[in-house]
Amino acid sequence: MTKKIKNRDSAASSEAMEKSIRAFLLFLELEKSLSENTIRSYTFDLAKFSNYLIDLNIDSFENVKESHIESYIAALKKEFSASSMARMLSSLRQFFDHLLNSGKTTLKTNPLEYFDSPKLGRKLPVVLTVAEIDRILAQPDVNSTLGLRDKTILETMYACGLRVSEVIDLKCSNVLVSEEVLRVFGKGSKERIVPIARSSLEWINIYLSKSRINLAKSHSEDHLFLNWRGRRLSRMAVWDIINKYSRAAKIEKQIHPHIFRHSFATHLLEGGADLRSIQEMLGHADISTTQIYTHVDITYLKEVHKQFHPRG
Repeated sequence: MTKKIKNRDSAASSEAMEKSIRAFLLFLELEKSLSENTIRSYTFDLAKFSNYLIDLNIDSFENVKESHIESYIAALKKEFSASSMARMLSSLRQFFDHLLNSGKTTLKTNPLEYFDSPKLGRKLPVVLTVAEIDRILAQPDVNSTLGLRDKTILETMYACGLRVSEVIDLKCSNVLVSEEVLRVFGKGSKERIVPIARSSLEWINIYLSKSRINLAKSHSEDHLFLNWRGRRLSRMAVWDIINKYSRAAKIEKQIHPHIFRHSFATHLLEGGADLRSIQEMLGHADISTTQIYTHVDITYLKEVHKQFHPRG
């Protein structure tokens, strides 16, 4: 799973470091049940740090000092944003904690113990208005096989606030028609039940009977949304679908797949939904993650006040 570390004279030491990384990644996969994408990020972060150590002729994680971490952070600042650095340092901190907990190291403390992550400004997510959502949803040609599929994908993402990974992993058996809910498996394969609007459920039924039946092949599995080869859609395919119809709807905002999820949460909050319910539907482990939408809502209210109040 790890990226191959550069060849150096200290090949044995490189192999030892790779072995430690593989053990940690296996722990994340089996014990923490992290997603493939998350593990890929850890792999990149740890391989980069290992290569940095080898360039300094440091042949073991046990020889890492605070001064090495300090110089590494300085190097990262030239190449990465604060958010990327925060993630990379978090990966290293967890890796060294795992080494310490394994009891297979001479390390006494985590070399990142006294290093703070970069301060991140709280960036409010871009959201679409209800009118903009409606314009995008009106674009697909529902009389064509792929157009009907695309319409159903967009309807489902907005109706349930799904992540892209959750959309492409959705199974036909996860659509519980009589209960009007979806069984969704989010980060770490955690299951949650999400209500789906009846109108969106109707689009799924139409798609199943008129579109998926034409896309499915003998090798097709139970995935709900298929490409023209009859296989599960890729993340990039969903990205392309959203970009295609957003451009057709002449949306000028910066569009990305998560924008439907952000809009879902914001529109619920604007409609009066409580934060705890939104947290459950989004599958956030910590409500502080959901609270960012209260800031979005306040921003929206300020804009309304400015536009319509006589003293605005």
